[in-house]
Amino acid sequence: MKILYLETSSKNCSVAISDDEKMLCVTEEVSENYKQSESLHIFVEWALEGAGISMKDIEAVSLGKGPGSYTGLRIGASSAKGFCYGLNVPLIAVNSMESMLEPFLGQNYDYIIPLIDARRMEVYTAVYDGRNGDEISETEAKILDETSFEEYKDKKILFVGDGAMKAREILQLPDADFNDEVYPSAQYLVKRTLEKIQRKEFEDVAYFEPFYLKDFHGVKKKNKSEE
Repeated sequence: MKILYLETSSKNCSVAISDDEKMLCVTEEVSENYKQSESLHIFVEWALEGAGISMKDIEAVSLGKGPGSYTGLRIGASSAKGFCYGLNVPLIAVNSMESMLEPFLGQNYDYIIPLIDARRMEVYTAVYDGRNGDEISETEAKILDETSFEEYKDKKILFVGDGAMKAREILQLPDADFNDEVYPSAQYLVKRTLEKIQRKEFEDVAYFEPFYLKDFHGVKKKNKSEE
């Protein structure tokens, strides 16, 4: 199955194409100016060319659904929906933070904790098992202070993402590792996407909304916004 992957939740505008597990092409660029609106469709064209296929060959679209940049997520979601409607193929959505784990799984970390900068001392974060990527605590918006994540102080932890450096300055975790050069990437959506396809966990293209996190305050508000 040939799958198109879009990840636009951060400064990294990222497009990938796989044939099941086999990666065919990746096109991405990190930009301080959030270039998704001008780059995304060009990157899709380049990825198709690099993979040696055409858009009509795509059999599913996978989207990094957030959390992250509101504008970036809107652009990614609208593009993914357009492709799905035009091709009549299913939409799969994966938490963008899960793509930040893949390069580091199995590297002797007890936990991997993505930190996506949400301005000031706030981050979007979740905690994942460093061996297999299982979710330990679910995604949340968190204000960092000296006591944040102290329950993991005796564990081997890796913090990844553009919020990692401000975390290093305030967290009382001397044994933790920090990597702020990690962004969500389309190439690391493959594993989760294939798992969801196998379970037939497809999104309703008409009603799908990205995972904004801050705008979501429970079922009541979600239902209201869908009406």
